[in-house]
Amino acid sequence: MNNLTRSHRYILSVLSGLLMFISFPYTGSLTFLVFVSWIPLLIVEDTISKKKYRSSKVYIHALVAFFSYNLGATWWIWNASAGGAVMAVVLNALIMALVFLLFHRLKKKYPAAIGYVFLILTWVSFEFIHFHWDLSWPWLHLGNTFSITPYLIQWYSITGVLGGTTWILLVNILGFFLVRELIFKKCHWKSEIKSIIIFLSVIAVPIICSVYSYFTYKEVINSVEVIAVQPNIDPYNEKFNTDLKSQLDKIFFQVDKNVGTQTQFILAPETAISSTFFEEEFQSLPFYKYMISRKKNWGNAAFYSGASTLCFFKEKNSTASRKLEDGLGYIESYNTSLLIDEYDSSYFVHKSKLVLGVEKIPFLSFIPWLEELAINLDGASGSLGVEKEPRILKANGLTFAPSICYESIYGDFISQQVNKGAEMIFVITNDGWWGDTPGYKQHASFSTLRAVENRRSLARSANTGISCFINQRGDIVQQTKWWKATSIKGCLNKNNTLTIYSKYGDFIGRISLFVLGVYLIFELFLLIKGMNLISFTRKN
Repeated sequence: MNNLTRSHRYILSVLSGLLMFISFPYTGSLTFLVFVSWIPLLIVEDTISKKKYRSSKVYIHALVAFFSYNLGATWWIWNASAGGAVMAVVLNALIMALVFLLFHRLKKKYPAAIGYVFLILTWVSFEFIHFHWDLSWPWLHLGNTFSITPYLIQWYSITGVLGGTTWILLVNILGFFLVRELIFKKCHWKSEIKSIIIFLSVIAVPIICSVYSYFTYKEVINSVEVIAVQPNIDPYNEKFNTDLKSQLDKIFFQVDKNVGTQTQFILAPETAISSTFFEEEFQSLPFYKYMISRKKNWGNAAFYSGASTLCFFKEKNSTASRKLEDGLGYIESYNTSLLIDEYDSSYFVHKSKLVLGVEKIPFLSFIPWLEELAINLDGASGSLGVEKEPRILKANGLTFAPSICYESIYGDFISQQVNKGAEMIFVITNDGWWGDTPGYKQHASFSTLRAVENRRSLARSANTGISCFINQRGDIVQQTKWWKATSIKGCLNKNNTLTIYSKYGDFIGRISLFVLGVYLIFELFLLIKGMNLISFTRKN
């Protein structure tokens, strides 16, 4: 490896990024390549370490790899927002490269394989933090790679996505050791037979356990009949430019084609009610009365839909509160889940995991003037309000987890809803912004992971894209096609048994962050102690 030239290092860096994105769902979908995707980058890092080059070289090569990964897997964001695409690709690559640099710096202090433990600790900690901070963008978490192969990761019901990330990194580290010995040190394969067996076993054992679980898992039959509507309303030219009644009629037309006496739930997509209204005035609005008149034809079915809503506050409620021009109060805007139950009572739950830039301006608590930089999209600007904690909804004897669009990527968030009693997951979304690209396919596939993690059936209503039903093993059992107005009907089984992941969420992330944090605090303590000792020595 010491003979690698600068050109070789850059080729290997690009190769790592290429392997990452062609293994990712729908930008290649060659899933098993993820098990070797980090090896070229690890070769580059090892070369730089042994030649004692400055650490900035590691950062540059990591940036090349992760920029390639981000660009190849999420280029389609450009269709919705050029600025958003640049921010997502560039900023995420910069952050990923910093995390890899941290691993490199920590690894220097330890011999041989021990230092590579820091790769797992730093990367899993990063992905865990990336679920929770203001710049959250967990789309490209490594564990998401298996969203199109749920039969391989049934054990996500224990570990969640971060278990998949740990698995991928461990296999790549072992693979790197093999490549280093067999190719660069030219060792005979027989001398490495033990390492080969360990490498193959680390891949095979989780797969064998998962496949066994997949084929032996049986759902308890406790069915709920659900209709998921896909109205196929153009989000750019129609959604916010035509009257609400005509849009509702498109939804109701699809419902009427499928509704029956056994139908218990009807799902309409995110912002299906696109006209913004105050929640306290909802039942006095003309379109509410129209909705109820149509709903009477659906028996006792509950109607779950997206809406754009407002709430009034006398005092500032949060950083999302906007002062009224007359100075007599504040309003907050929300991307909202709306439930009208079998008794025509209405309930609202606000989206809590907001899309960066479009629905949320980061760090407003610290930098209020960033509000002025809001991107105007989907009829809203600035930061939307959120719920204080995950909430659930109930109707027709079913408790379910309401999930709007981006929220369906957050496994720990959904697990908290399940832990509160959700027996099923309902996802409503509008994936039409990205066009016919890998974006809406990736987004739909991530819902399979939520089903496996919690052993919950999942119904998904998309404005367009993929509306579908997913069983508790993560199989998509019924789905729609892109850009087609339609509805699907199916029976999904509810479940109230908690998985380990439902109980404890991303415990792997919390453990990794705790261990890494304690270590970094210890290193900081030693550094300060050393500086004080030097200062004391100089004075004396």
